[in-house]
Amino acid sequence: MTATTIEHDAMRRALDIARNGPRGINPQVGAVLLSPDGNIIAEGWHRGAGTPHAEVDALSHLPADAARGATAVVTLEPCNHTGRTGPCSEALLEAGVTRVVYAVADPNPRSAGGAERLRTAGVEVEQGVRRAEAADLLESWFAVQRLGRPHVTVKWAQSLDGRGAADDGTSQWITGPEARADVHRRRGRADAIVVGTGTVRADDPSLTAREEDGTLRPHQPIPVVLGRSEVSKDAALRRHPEPFLQYDGDLDAALADLRERGVHRVFVEGGPTVASAFLRAGLVDEILVYLAPVLLGGSRLALTDLGVPSIDAARRLDVVRIERLGDDLLIVARPNAPHPDEGEGS
Repeated sequence: MTATTIEHDAMRRALDIARNGPRGINPQVGAVLLSPDGNIIAEGWHRGAGTPHAEVDALSHLPADAARGATAVVTLEPCNHTGRTGPCSEALLEAGVTRVVYAVADPNPRSAGGAERLRTAGVEVEQGVRRAEAADLLESWFAVQRLGRPHVTVKWAQSLDGRGAADDGTSQWITGPEARADVHRRRGRADAIVVGTGTVRADDPSLTAREEDGTLRPHQPIPVVLGRSEVSKDAALRRHPEPFLQYDGDLDAALADLRERGVHRVFVEGGPTVASAFLRAGLVDEILVYLAPVLLGGSRLALTDLGVPSIDAARRLDVVRIERLGDDLLIVARPNAPHPDEGEGS
C-alpha cells in the first residue's frame, strides 16, 4: 500500500513541527498520529536530549487505547534502542498503532532497525514519503552520523572578481544589508562560529547573531578562535554572551572537542586562511558564497591555496540553490560527493 494524500499532508505537518525542536546532537523529528478515518488525533516533536522522542510525545497527548488502529506518520524511522528513553518501535506497538509511515531511514546503527521490528510484529510500514524534504531538514545531522564530527558550513563574501577585500585590507562592507541579515539568521541557527586569530586582530568581530534592529537573537553560537595568538583583553568577542573557545591549528582535534561539547553545526566565518584550511582538509559540508556585484582587483583573493595543482584536481561542487539578496547573490553549494540514500520516495 502506497502512502495516501492524507498521509503526505500529515508528513508535511510532521516536518513543520519537527522544526520546533532544538538543533543539536539529536535530530529534529516530528510525528503525527492519524485515526483510522484519517483525522489528526495527536502531534509531537522531540524537544532535546533526554526528553521523549516525537512518537512518544505524540502518544502522551492521548488517553489509554486511543491510538489503537492509528497510523503514525514520522519524519525519521522510529528508533529501536534503549538510551535515555526507550525504543519508539516498542512504544508504537504497545499503543496499538497498525501502520507507520516515515520519511527517511535512521543512519545510526545503534538506533536503526525500528522499521523491521514493526514489520515483524505485523505493522504496515511505508518509507520514503517526502524523503527529499526530510533529508534536507536532517542534512547536517546525517553528516554528523556519517562523519563522526560536527557539520561544517564555510561562508565568505566576495566581489565579482573573487576578492575578499580591497588591497588595503578593508572588507566592510562588500555585500549589502540583505546579505548581512541572512548571515545573522544563519549564525543564529549554528552552535558555534569559527574565525582565526587574524580576523580577530583585523576586524575585532563580536561573533554574535543579531536581529535587523541590532538586538541579540535568542540563540547565540559559541565563539571559537583558531590560532595560538592571544586574544586581546578588550576584544569584542570577550563580551559575547557565550565564553569563547580557542584551539591551535589542528582542525580535527578542534572539531572532535566541539562535538564532545554537544556542538552540532559549525559556521566558519574566518578569513581566506581559515576557510581554505577547512576546504583543503576536506572538512566542509556546505559552502555559502555571498557574491557582490563589485570589482576590486588586487591580490586579496577570497581563498588561498587549496592544494589544487591542476584543473584535474579541482574541488568540484554541487550547487544546491542560488538566492537573490538585494543586489547580491547567495550561492549555496556542497562538495561533489554522494549523500546517504534513505530509499526512494513514494
